[in-house]
Amino acid sequence: MRKFNIPHKFEFTSIIQLYAQWIREGKLPVNSDWNRDLKIRFTVQDPCNIVRKTLRTEMADELRFVIKTLVGEENFIDTVPNGVNNYCCGGGGGALQAGFPEQRRAYGKVKFNQLMETKASYVIAPCHNCHAQIEDIGEFYGGHYHVMHIWTLMGLALGILNENERTYLGPDLKTFGL
Repeated sequence: MRKFNIPHKFEFTSIIQLYAQWIREGKLPVNSDWNRDLKIRFTVQDPCNIVRKTLRTEMADELRFVIKTLVGEENFIDTVPNGVNNYCCGGGGGALQAGFPEQRRAYGKVKFNQLMETKASYVIAPCHNCHAQIEDIGEFYGGHYHVMHIWTLMGLALGILNENERTYLGPDLKTFGL
């Protein structure tokens, strides 16, 4: 709508933008204290739809602000390239459901190699397709990372992550804070 100047009376907002706003306003009392001694390293996947195609640099910056607030800037390792120039994971556009896993995984090898370069223990994947694809290529190619949703990280930082919400956590965080 913005691209073609189509009049509208609503604003497109992502939950990530709201998280950033609420953190800045003090309404979401999170910090990275929980990870100060653990020093667990995190990276992020920039989803094509909300970063590269829609909100672009603004979304990439907000995403990194939220994650750095939650894990500590020193524990965040960015991918190269990143933001609007980041690589697609290969799972979107119906690829996960298309029935061609060999091709999807071959395409995703570029993303896998990029993630492995970070040496991060966790990949934050705000998009469900990215999450499933990055988890799959990690298992397929023998990756050493875990993939988690941003809400899981938020819950961990808030100290409210329940026992049944820890599916995607590795042994280093599976029981942390319980």
